[in-house]
Amino acid sequence: MQKIILVIAIILIGLLNFSCKKEVKKAKPITTYSLVEKTTVINWTAYKTTEKKPVKGKFNTIKITGNTSASSPMDAINNVEFNIPVNSIDTKNKDRDSKLLTSFFGSMKNTTELTGKVNLNNDGKGTINLKMNGISKDFPINYIISGQVVEINAIINLDNWQAKIAIDALNLACKELHKGADGVSKTWNEVNLNIVTYLKVE
Repeated sequence: MQKIILVIAIILIGLLNFSCKKEVKKAKPITTYSLVEKTTVINWTAYKTTEKKPVKGKFNTIKITGNTSASSPMDAINNVEFNIPVNSIDTKNKDRDSKLLTSFFGSMKNTTELTGKVNLNNDGKGTINLKMNGISKDFPINYIISGQVVEINAIINLDNWQAKIAIDALNLACKELHKGADGVSKTWNEVNLNIVTYLKVE
């Protein structure tokens, strides 16, 4: 009987030593992606003349709200809400910037800022809801994620925001500058949008 007890005791001690020596697996740290305003650039390209010559610019200020931190780059962008003051427009030409502010945005209703929300699908596509000229409309986007970099591209038709009065006002203010070889002054209703953001990783 004592031998049996001794054997059991030895087995128990062995099991205890084995369990104590087992390494405790450390939980892997969770990677968090965050959208940062200062590393987000909003570029746009508008067009003038019948030949459709590009006019490039950007907005220097963007304010971001909503969900800006997540476990994946897509989720860090999805459902983000934004506010862009139009007076942060920058075309590297002060006279042009002034005309865009006074003639274009100044001809719109309640458009001292552009506001909206980003919605991404899992297939590299999505929509942005943009409020401009007192109208909220969705427009389709394509996006690419490469590591910490997210790039969004889209084409905006300004007619969807009833911007003809604003386009005409801008074209009048820039009549001579928007004339092509055919002598016709034209401002297009199409704007290409390119947004690039470098996500913060923690």
